[in-house]
Amino acid sequence: MLETGFKVLFVLVFFVIAYKLIFSGSRGLTIFEMHFKEGKLNKHSGKIPERFSRECKAIAKAEKLTCTVRAEKQGDVRLHVSANVSDKSTQRIRNVFPFEYYDKKQPDNSKLKG
Repeated sequence: MLETGFKVLFVLVFFVIAYKLIFSGSRGLTIFEMHFKEGKLNKHSGKIPERFSRECKAIAKAEKLTCTVRAEKQGDVRLHVSANVSDKSTQRIRNVFPFEYYDKKQPDNSKLKG
């Protein structure tokens, strides 16, 4: 009876670990997220560069977009736009995104020079 209990417990632990590995997703650190509904900014979170926010709102308003725009940091910065947005609008949003703002190398001040 005890052996059967350990076997069941082992199988359950295995399935939980497998589920976490498969469905956890490899999303990185979310820098910001913008939600548009019918061309208007519905909600947002994170620190959005002012110029990008202004130009993205203008694109969304002109195209009457309902979408999510999200920037994530996974080593480098990636910009995600909802799949329901046309390729033309997605490219316009990517063109105004300041990738160079996030690609700045931070100097290593941890080591004293002397």
